[in-house]
Amino acid sequence: MLISKILKLGIEKEASDVILTAKHYPVLKINWDVISLEEFGIVDANTLKTELLSIMSERQKNAFLENLEMDFSIDLQWYSRFRVNAFKQKNWFAVVFRPITDKIKTMEELWLPEQVQKFINHKSWLVLVTWAVWSGKSTTLASMLNTINKEKSKHIITVEDPIEFVFKNEKSVIEQREVWSSTLSFDNWLKYALRQAPDIIMVWEMRDLETFRLALRAAETGNLVFATLHTSGAARTVSRIIDMFPWDEKNQIRQQLSESLRWVIWQILLKNKENTWRVAAHEILVNNTEVANMIRKDATHQINNAIETGTESGMLTMKKSLEELFGKWLISEEVYEDSLRELTTEYML
Repeated sequence: MLISKILKLGIEKEASDVILTAKHYPVLKINWDVISLEEFGIVDANTLKTELLSIMSERQKNAFLENLEMDFSIDLQWYSRFRVNAFKQKNWFAVVFRPITDKIKTMEELWLPEQVQKFINHKSWLVLVTWAVWSGKSTTLASMLNTINKEKSKHIITVEDPIEFVFKNEKSVIEQREVWSSTLSFDNWLKYALRQAPDIIMVWEMRDLETFRLALRAAETGNLVFATLHTSGAARTVSRIIDMFPWDEKNQIRQQLSESLRWVIWQILLKNKENTWRVAAHEILVNNTEVANMIRKDATHQINNAIETGTESGMLTMKKSLEELFGKWLISEEVYEDSLRELTTEYML
């Protein structure tokens, strides 16, 4: 099959993504650079359609043909697991494969700040990891979850769309559920998860108000809840959450967030100094007494100042994180200066 050959090459070349589009050369994305595989020739539209549909289940196939886009995962035996996004562009199909390694990196291997390693020691509260798609949020969460799995005896339930990293039970019992194949939706799963005696709940993406309401309820009732959200900036994340809710619910949500939210981790991925892999920079918001008061009083515009002065509470600004990565020679001076310039312009750091 054309797909399997190109995926195998992508793994050998350590590509972060493999992109197949009808009427175009296959593409590997390596360290953000797009490399065309001209030796494979132009991808035939009918061949791509046939092969793409052949790796979907019947239910996935029907949903894809109806909705014209689909997230799912596949295993290429002996090579890798892949997260897949199939979609239609113009009159043809296209698909992006992202390899998912079998090995879940430790928090030390990911250069996660020491503060992050403390999060796993708490019994309840809500922890959010934020930023865009492909920013490494899933890798960070998987590392945190696997550390708990190795060190603590917990009952962990996850919901994913699709399942990416596959965990093996060690000290903990981990149950991974996938939207479509083992549950109907994120909010449907969360309703029942609270009755399944969890200690830790992992929601890989907060997609709607009902999911967020249920996640807050889970944190309020004594569960440690990890989740991802597509927001930029720790302070902006709090504002974005509140803005999601109707006007008549905002005061209640502010109160709930002030009590249940514990940490917000905003991360961005950067090229390392040798341009051989990527390293994450982080901003960390800790919901201490000062920040909780700001949330309750609708003064979220003051949170950035709290992060600046909250080092003793474990807070970290993105600017400081970039400085630390540069100081450790994990990123080049060019990447450091470009990132700082962009963030200063975009986020007024």
